[in-house]
Amino acid sequence: MTRDPSAGLGLKPQYYADALADRSEGLWFEVHPETYMVAGGPRLAWLAAIRQDKPLSLHGVGMSLAADEPIDEDHLAALKRLVDRFEPFVVSEHLAWSKRRGVYHPDLLPFPRNRQALAAIADNIDRMQTALGRQVLIENPSLYISLKGHDFSEVEFLSSLVVKTGCGLLVDVNNVQVSANNLGFDGNAYLDAIPAAAIGEIHLAGHTPDPSQGDKLLIDTHGAPISPEVWALYERLIARIGSRPTLIERDENLPPFAELMAERNRAHDILTSRPALAHA
Repeated sequence: MTRDPSAGLGLKPQYYADALADRSEGLWFEVHPETYMVAGGPRLAWLAAIRQDKPLSLHGVGMSLAADEPIDEDHLAALKRLVDRFEPFVVSEHLAWSKRRGVYHPDLLPFPRNRQALAAIADNIDRMQTALGRQVLIENPSLYISLKGHDFSEVEFLSSLVVKTGCGLLVDVNNVQVSANNLGFDGNAYLDAIPAAAIGEIHLAGHTPDPSQGDKLLIDTHGAPISPEVWALYERLIARIGSRPTLIERDENLPPFAELMAERNRAHDILTSRPALAHA
């Protein structure tokens, strides 16, 4: 069995035993580091056991890179301790903010993509990468409303961050589908414009129509199977860029492990039919 990561799953406590026992080719797991920023206990013991056998990715949700202030040094230090201990093959964060002036918000919030934001976020990414001693991947967000004050398209903004900081990109295909539906742009054109060489990981997840607006407003719940539209976008992206480590995300309505593995295996089959290092 190769240990090179192809398609993986978000690791939940309900799946620890199944995750440890599974021997599928290319399987890897991703966790939110904030869940494991503790001094000890069963969480860290389970993660250590899984990391001995399978590749691991750390996907942050709390760095608040897009806030109009420097990132939290204590949070960054806690992340570095996890990175040093578990040696993940990928570390990633969101292009969003969730903390400002000591107030925390339970969401990943949008911002105007202007030149001031570009400079501030690039500085925060530089701080993060310098502290960790490694490249970080930045994930495109899910969007629900059109903000004013943008100087860049989202792809232009992400591409500029890559040039300024040397970061990579985590492309969440479900986020593209959700944002394209909600804001009225072409998801295929968005994905076609992303520089292939910068993409280090891909996320796939499910979304849910808003209870009152229906399909006019899709919500990035991570609580449903991956939609046909997202699979189609993903296959088109992989056909262009080649194989990239791909994660199946599920955070709500958790199904049996075997159901998630069926989606994971579908992604694995798509990836293994493509070369690993395509650039465009």
